[in-house]
Amino acid sequence: MTKYMDYTISPYPLRTFDPAVEPSRLKLKSLAIIGAGHLPGRTMQRVKGKFLNWAFVIITSGEGYYQVNNGEIQKVQAGSWFCLYPDAEFNYGPYEGGYWDEYYFNVEGQRIEEWLQTWLPNPELVKRSNSEESLQHRMEIMFTLIDSRQPSNLDRAALMLELFLYELVAQAEQSLAGNRGTFALQVIEDITRSLYVQQSPEDIAARHHISLSTLRRIVHDYSGYPLNEFIHRLKMTEAKNILLNTDMSVKEIGEELGYKDMFYFSRVFKRITGVSPSGYRKHGGSS
Repeated sequence: MTKYMDYTISPYPLRTFDPAVEPSRLKLKSLAIIGAGHLPGRTMQRVKGKFLNWAFVIITSGEGYYQVNNGEIQKVQAGSWFCLYPDAEFNYGPYEGGYWDEYYFNVEGQRIEEWLQTWLPNPELVKRSNSEESLQHRMEIMFTLIDSRQPSNLDRAALMLELFLYELVAQAEQSLAGNRGTFALQVIEDITRSLYVQQSPEDIAARHHISLSTLRRIVHDYSGYPLNEFIHRLKMTEAKNILLNTDMSVKEIGEELGYKDMFYFSRVFKRITGVSPSGYRKHGGSS
């Protein structure tokens, strides 16, 4: 480990780790950590930065921005991580007058191509971890392995970094899936509560600020049915309950549930339940 001061980067001591081991002594040939470091309290901004190798940057405190090839400026905050890679230009760093604490790992090897093809999509996007406290501990362990300069420990550090990044990606995907799942349930519950409301699928989609195609996909993924069929089945379930617990006529029940044509309502009911509305009531719910 090299520890030094560079006030153009940060007012605090910086740490860098140089493996300094002949590649031929490494057993892992497809992935190697070629450098790493910790920049606490970084204040320096990088403008039009270019890199020969891949780097993975993890921010543990502070906030700032990240931009690739003059694209969208993305916010970076504690728990965020992003990639730096060849054949692109980067602007990034803490906001003017601010700081961030930065850990980085420089890597090379064919394994990175496999990551990009299988589990590391969209390397130009800032990603986020939900477990900031464990980040530093894991990275400090890797630093210890790198600093030993033992070939076997460098192999271990590379494999640990691969697992570390894989878990960060998986964590982000699970979080996104959870958010999507929660939203989907909200949509489904809204449809279920609105059986007596006269509304079109377009009305439902607009209320949730989504497209009609997205609404159809959410319902199909949840129920296995197309949107209209799902609504029909919900309404027929409600109709069965009304038939058994009220004296309302079939026509009145159909109208309550939005079917202006009693005969159409009866046909839909029989198609789904196997019996007519009057037959269902007569037999007490038995088909």
